[in-house]
Amino acid sequence: MSIKTIFLILFFTLTLLGNERIISLSPSITEIVYALQKGNDLVATSEYSLYPKEAQTLPIIGSYSNPNLEKIIALSPTLVVGQNFNQETLEKLKKFNIKTLMLRHQTIDDIKSSIIKLSNELHADSKTIIDEINNAIKNAPKSKNPHKVMIVYGLREDLRSGIYIAGNEIIFNDIITLCGNTNAYNANQTNQPVLSYENVIALNPDQIIILHSNASNPHINKEKALSAWHSLPTNASKNKRITVVDESYINIPSHRVALSIERLCYEMNR
Repeated sequence: MSIKTIFLILFFTLTLLGNERIISLSPSITEIVYALQKGNDLVATSEYSLYPKEAQTLPIIGSYSNPNLEKIIALSPTLVVGQNFNQETLEKLKKFNIKTLMLRHQTIDDIKSSIIKLSNELHADSKTIIDEINNAIKNAPKSKNPHKVMIVYGLREDLRSGIYIAGNEIIFNDIITLCGNTNAYNANQTNQPVLSYENVIALNPDQIIILHSNASNPHINKEKALSAWHSLPTNASKNKRITVVDESYINIPSHRVALSIERLCYEMNR
């Protein structure tokens, strides 16, 4: 019997008798798989899958935007789960008869739908984590003084280049609304617009919340960066309502969006 034949027999035996062999193509999917109590079925994840800690011991199949097709196939997955930006990779995997599942995590409703869809696929119970999100939505405190909020991605010392902010049809816009406020960016062309500092001045937000990760970008001089923001003539600067939020979950659109709702509502209403 050839080595190839033995390998095929072992592969099909493991497939029939073993658990699922799941590969996650994004950190948010990795988190949800663990939250559904199916983490033991994960055989690989994408780069930056840091939560929970157990995920850090799994093989990496590349970045979430550019996964390695050969590495994925070599791990003989029974299911590969990605997001809509992974569509090209998922289509290629289908040609190798690998089962795939594509999810969308753009809004809070998208996340809830994805959790239910994935739980059905894995025969898992999603009630607890869906309840956590729904409770965070229900209990989100409304602002006593509604105002225009701008949420910025990343803390930088130089504001002369493009400033990435949260636009419409995105989780952070949902959270701004839940907290009883309005998004300072009210156009609807894009969910992650890039602005110049002149655009920021023109929008004149009442509050600016900057999402920053010191773990992934530790070399930023926070004082200098905040000084640049405070130098812009905006209501946010005038009223000293420019703050930095550094939380590991804040940019991961998983079930932990419940924590993001609580954290950002607190920031907007204090």
